Amino acid sequence: MKLAILSTAPRCYSTRRLKQAALERDHNVKVLNTLRFSIGLAEGEPSLYFRSKELSEYDAVLPRVGASITYFGTAVVRQFEQMDVYTPNTAAGIVNSRDKLRSLQILSRHDIGIPQTAFVRDRKDVLPAIERVGGAPVIIKILEGTQGVGVILAETTKVAEAIIETLQTARQNVLVQRFVKESKGRDIRAFVVGDQVIAAMRRVAQGDEFRSNVHRGGRAEAIELDDVYKETAVRAAQIMGLRVAGVDMLEGKDGPQIMEVNSSPGLEGIEGATKLDIAGAIIDYIAGRVNFPEIDLRQRLTVSKGWGVADVLIPEGSWLEGKTIEQTGLRERSIMILNLHRGTSVISNPRASRELEAGDSLLCYGELDEMRDLVPDPKQRRKRKLRARRLSPETLEQIESDRQEAER
Repeated sequence: MKLAILSTAPRCYSTRRLKQAALERDHNVKVLNTLRFSIGLAEGEPSLYFRSKELSEYDAVLPRVGASITYFGTAVVRQFEQMDVYTPNTAAGIVNSRDKLRSLQILSRHDIGIPQTAFVRDRKDVLPAIERVGGAPVIIKILEGTQGVGVILAETTKVAEAIIETLQTARQNVLVQRFVKESKGRDIRAFVVGDQVIAAMRRVAQGDEFRSNVHRGGRAEAIELDDVYKETAVRAAQIMGLRVAGVDMLEGKDGPQIMEVNSSPGLEGIEGATKLDIAGAIIDYIAGRVNFPEIDLRQRLTVSKGWGVADVLIPEGSWLEGKTIEQTGLRERSIMILNLHRGTSVISNPRASRELEAGDSLLCYGELDEMRDLVPDPKQRRKRKLRARRLSPETLEQIESDRQEAER
């Protein structure tokens, strides 16, 4: 396999370990500076140039795109994709994970734990937003901070207001997030490769620091995750569109709470804590996928006019509930069920004898006109479980009164 590692820091631990692991497996590997690429666009001929020379052919590319070069870095990765070079992390996946608001928006439509979060711009919305996420203390985050930078704990509502106002004045977009007290300055980093968690560590904050990042002095220890945490980490990475990811979770009283999905996770901390060859596992996964790369199913299956892919959620009382796939008659209508999602399980190419249940989600392919009556009303597709607490008019009135009193 001929592999390109995109990195602007060839001497950093993660890049060196990935190159070493590839060489140990007799792969042809080069570390290429992401910023030295240029992109060529012509009809039917997407191309890349490196140091002003046309790039030779590669089987796979492993992006290590830093936050400061996200726009250009993802453009380079996207061009590799157009040239049919395999990448475990697509440009769309990197963009999804890099913006904290965007990633939480994507995760929020799935049944996966995330801390209650609010995004506000108007000063009048700050107090209601703090109340919605559970009140002070709250966590305030800038949208594109990394390694714990731009994460602030506000102990009181007035402090939170002042911090948000200051950050907004500096033209920073901020999130207000519930402080998960039960995590007690700890979090979990699960390292996902493909559809497995290959390693995990718990990071523990030291002293008065509430942030557990290793870069903030946090102590790391290897742990074995239970199935719930493993499934949550893998689902979060896949929802983002990533096959190599570091998934950060808090240990909430209701189970795992996703904090962040990192598309360029560092290897030094987790390899040091677990003593595992994580770099090797990444290289082995990429080598295994080169000859059988994943495809964008929706894009490929919507080429035929009038045909496409649809998600079908089976609500209670649906005519599909309680019937086997064969009894529904979908196959006679040229509708194929590609995947059946039930809870945290995914059943691919389900058998005709499989009985459908309320709450099942079906990924179907067929004629769009035939599938129209399968897609539920938009109201039925809304989340069945409301995470954010609704405020009564009395509470809102009291919040506004407190705000005006504070201004006086």
